[in-house]
Amino acid sequence: MSNRLTEETSPYLLQHAANPVHWYPWGEAALAAAKDAQRPILLSVGYSSCHWCHVMAHESFEDAGTARYMNEHFINIKVDREERPDLDDIYMKAVQGLTGQGGWPLTVFLTPDGKPFFGGTYFPPEPRMNMPSFRNVLEAVVDAWQQRRQQVEEQSDKLRDFIAEHTAFDLAPTALTLTTLREAGDSIQANFDPLHGGFGAAPKFPQPMALEFLLRRNHRTSDLSLLNAITKTLDSMANGGIYDQLGGGFHRYSVDERWLVPHFEKMLYDNALLSRLYLDAAMRTGNQLYQRIACETLDYVAREMTSPEGGFYSAQDADSEGEEGKFYVWTPAEIEDVLGAEDARLLCNFYGVTSEGNFEGKNILFLTDGAEADRSTEEIERIRTVLNPRLLAARAERVAPETDTKVIAGWNGLMLHAFAQAARQLGTPTYRETALANGEFLLGSMLRDGRLAHTYTPGKAAGLGFLDDYGGVAAGLLALYQATFDVRWFAAARALCDTMLQDFYDGNGAFYDTSSRHEKLIVRPRNLFDNAVPAGASLACDALLRMHAYTGERAYAEPVEAALRLQAEALGKAPSAFGRMLCVADDFLAPLKEVAVVGDPAAPDTQALLASINGHYAPDTALALKSPEDAEAAAVIPLLAERAQRGGQATAYVCRQFACKQPTTDPNELRSQVSAP
Repeated sequence: MSNRLTEETSPYLLQHAANPVHWYPWGEAALAAAKDAQRPILLSVGYSSCHWCHVMAHESFEDAGTARYMNEHFINIKVDREERPDLDDIYMKAVQGLTGQGGWPLTVFLTPDGKPFFGGTYFPPEPRMNMPSFRNVLEAVVDAWQQRRQQVEEQSDKLRDFIAEHTAFDLAPTALTLTTLREAGDSIQANFDPLHGGFGAAPKFPQPMALEFLLRRNHRTSDLSLLNAITKTLDSMANGGIYDQLGGGFHRYSVDERWLVPHFEKMLYDNALLSRLYLDAAMRTGNQLYQRIACETLDYVAREMTSPEGGFYSAQDADSEGEEGKFYVWTPAEIEDVLGAEDARLLCNFYGVTSEGNFEGKNILFLTDGAEADRSTEEIERIRTVLNPRLLAARAERVAPETDTKVIAGWNGLMLHAFAQAARQLGTPTYRETALANGEFLLGSMLRDGRLAHTYTPGKAAGLGFLDDYGGVAAGLLALYQATFDVRWFAAARALCDTMLQDFYDGNGAFYDTSSRHEKLIVRPRNLFDNAVPAGASLACDALLRMHAYTGERAYAEPVEAALRLQAEALGKAPSAFGRMLCVADDFLAPLKEVAVVGDPAAPDTQALLASINGHYAPDTALALKSPEDAEAAAVIPLLAERAQRGGQATAYVCRQFACKQPTTDPNELRSQVSAP
């Protein structure tokens, strides 16, 4: 038994290809079938690592009776939200407008012309906890469609207008000031949990973008209360069950307030953003824990989430063998079987493993309070370098969660940025190699006629790139340029920035999430708010502002300035929703430092200058390098034009808005110029 999903490339859609439901993928065929039959559309949106998506699929979409009813009364469309974030955004807004909440699986009922009129998220097979059964919902929708069609159409018109209104962002431009940033930092900090770290109550999400902004504020102000909020949160997450203590990498979020019990799926974007955050914190504080966590996270991605072609996979499921978290949890007996009694006792004490367990009778590994203080350096070293690898090898023999091998351009850009930054700041050759392989993959397999594809599965790029694809990849390529100083990466990033302005910018300070070339939907979506990933508009503005720092061309800075003026009031009022754009605002008001280094890249004096920058926290720096006779680099990157060595030595120029300090050949002086707020 199969349906129309068998030819799709999305792992999520392929999971439903054998359902008895006659699923269509989104497209002209499905919409035409709905119009021809004059049936409502049942739109189901999810993603491959979504636990409750799997639950609803098993309970309802694999049930023959439910499928028969769906096939008789609806045109059924399955959408992978990671493939079509534009559809997910539009119809999620509809459900949020109807119910006040959203989530996945997303279940939406549409008229044949695509207008939503009813929806929700997960529906159980039987009535439960004030939720109607899925069959009850289906029957009520069919009754409304057949008996009260005019009311349904009126409802759909109202919902379309609601979505359009919440996409318009009719904001009055206001001045952006340093006061806005100060108030935003205070507002975020006011929600800090001093006991467990993080912000707010359970469930707790890491919020790397808000933490990145607080780290910048601490850099500007030396406010120790900000640093305490950051370090308490990073320490608690690194020691908790949200972090995979054996394999590295972060799970999606914590269901409790103390970071112990995670939702076990692992997402590429979380690990991209968090590895960079921990690396930044290591550079800012000198804390080796943060560098270790950043490196273990990057090592996990390189080991488990990287394709042979160099692309980064999207996600790993929470479930294996039908149980959430089964792959990751342990009993004392299982550990003793692997390590023997004495080593098992040492490890169990270190990671809080008990016979009672902390998760459904088993144990999520976490560092108990004082775990490191109570043990010798030698014991800790043995746990991390000998016992953990042995336990990890034993875990690898278990049935592993499924990996979504779909490659998403924008998420790859975020991960590329992390690897490139780590390669530059830590000098790790393997990170440089991984970053270079990903850059080659993105330009070779996901760029077609100068435009990005959104997804890639083995041998096939698909879909038009969205705004966050362009912004994420452009920023990642700029980071790769700073790690290699190969002008090819800079030129590719500049071309993507030019396409963003051409295809996504409205000319008045706002960016659409879809390009002018995308399919026309009931509204053209655009978002200002960060979600699990940075808003496409903030990624675009970040890349454009940095491109202005390299080129001096106002065409790159003016849209950023307009966007910041448009969002200035919102940045102060709801800062937790604008973490990435607040970082852009910080770079804009500072403004960014433009650093041009002229010298033989392999020469010791050049390396000393670069080390004085790379070994320190300097997120507001656009770094470029050329050898003294490199005319090509100077032609491609205006920041390098007309720069020369002084006295035959490697020389650095530190500028802001192309107004430069005295050139220096002294690494200590360069460090002082670059590290100043």
